Amino acid sequence: MIEAQGLTRRYGDFTAVDGLSFSIGEGEIVGILGPNGAGKTTTIRMITGFLPPSEGRVTVAGKDLSSDSVGARGSLGYLPEHVALYEEMRVVEYLAYRARLEGVRRSRARGLIADAVSRCLLEDVREQIIGTLSKGYRQRVGLATAILHRPKVLVLDEPTIGLDPKQIIAIRELIRELGRESTLLLSTHILPEVELLCDRVMIIDRGKIVAEGSPESLRANSAGDSTVRVVLKGSPPDAASILSALPEVTRVEAAPNGLFEVICAGTADPREAIFRTVVDKGWTLLELVQSRASLEDVFVRLTTHEDPTAPPVSEVVAHRDENAAEVTG
Repeated sequence: MIEAQGLTRRYGDFTAVDGLSFSIGEGEIVGILGPNGAGKTTTIRMITGFLPPSEGRVTVAGKDLSSDSVGARGSLGYLPEHVALYEEMRVVEYLAYRARLEGVRRSRARGLIADAVSRCLLEDVREQIIGTLSKGYRQRVGLATAILHRPKVLVLDEPTIGLDPKQIIAIRELIRELGRESTLLLSTHILPEVELLCDRVMIIDRGKIVAEGSPESLRANSAGDSTVRVVLKGSPPDAASILSALPEVTRVEAAPNGLFEVICAGTADPREAIFRTVVDKGWTLLELVQSRASLEDVFVRLTTHEDPTAPPVSEVVAHRDENAAEVTG
């Protein structure tokens, strides 16, 4: 449903996005991650037609964004990180206005507006002037606008920003539901959100894709050494040396309160051997847990540069372009 080929964006001699190519299939929920200034927001703006690429092409639902912009945008719903709204309008008035812009027939608009208001938890403010709404409610109005015309493809940039914990849970459930109806590209800094919602993840750094795959495969490929957390009652004084002698154990790091970190090479799992040793020695085992690399561990490893040779991607110019696009769009 989304095809990007050689997507590039330059500002003079500076390359913000460098030859990205990827495909997002029908019904997929794909997360796009990257540190601030990595190029992900510029990528999203090019995919949604708010920013023309310097090179490359994008197709949305089979329609080329450059040669058939109207057709491609008709299949697309977009929630930008900073939602531009007409503050003097009431919520339902604004949604009706946006329905007309999307070409929705008047006979369908009322039902679609009611559905978007319900899904985005806007019933209590449907007649309220947008300028009086909190940031969280404005975000939900933006999301209602994005889903109003039932697009085949949804692009959501930080959809839960500004929401309270209860609202976040509700919007995440909505995103899961939308993922069963549409292809969905999600950008967020909340890594647990990506693990909960996304089938696949793309990590972008310095304008390039540095990793791609399911959250599980990214964690597995970045696991490194295996670590087992062991907590023993009474901190037996010889425990560290005895655990170090077990097969495949490379080292043991002791900490206060009976905690021992048992490190093994690769994917080795020494828990059974540790358990048998604890029983044989008559120790009291309080905890035995194998640690797993988190998506945060993978993200930090791939996007941390000890000796960077180039400055991080700056999107100041892109922010300027976005503001201009939102005013004119």
